[in-house]
Amino acid sequence: EELPVNPNTLVIGGGIAGIQASLEIAASKNIVYLVEKSPTIGGHMAMFDKTFPTLDCAACILTPKMVEVGQHNYIKLMTYSEVQEVTGVPGNYTVKILKRARLINLETCIGCGICAEKCPTKTFSEFDSNTTLRRSAYIPFPQAVPNKYLIDSSVCNYFIKGKCGVCVKVCPVPGCINLDEKDEVVEINVGNIIVATGFKTFDAAKFAQFGYGKYPNVLTS
Repeated sequence: EELPVNPNTLVIGGGIAGIQASLEIAASKNIVYLVEKSPTIGGHMAMFDKTFPTLDCAACILTPKMVEVGQHNYIKLMTYSEVQEVTGVPGNYTVKILKRARLINLETCIGCGICAEKCPTKTFSEFDSNTTLRRSAYIPFPQAVPNKYLIDSSVCNYFIKGKCGVCVKVCPVPGCINLDEKDEVVEINVGNIIVATGFKTFDAAKFAQFGYGKYPNVLTS
């Protein structure tokens, strides 16, 4: 049996594999929905210094591609989002995607960073493998795409203690920060799905004799 194929493509995962796949498909002038669960694309490669075996600068290779994805007319970038459900038939899928509330408007945020400067709460930075601290209002790293701030509600005083709102008061853009914003489920229709969800790094704490996770000066590469 032959079925018509929707030309739109869903790419799950915004690491280097998902980025490259999205760019190549978008070059054919077909719509790509790039879904990434973290607030920025880039994945593990964004955390690397050099790449094996040529020792080229990882950021030099990756960041131009990240910027191209963020500005491409045929790529619909959906960060801080996760695929919830896929239904349909080959060539025509309906996909439900959970877009988590960033609490800072992507369209109006100017990336000034005042919210992060004044935010009183701190937590460990995932981008730096929990070796440094970040605020609950933060940007994952300076070259993040989208290059906009968001608020981590899991450590924000407004959600934990029911009071604070310092970021709302200091933000120079009226209405940019909405601490009452809710998660949203959106539906898209695609004919093709690429799964590029990457990998998890090995938990070095399993080698207890080396003291990783116990002693602060024991690090992985």
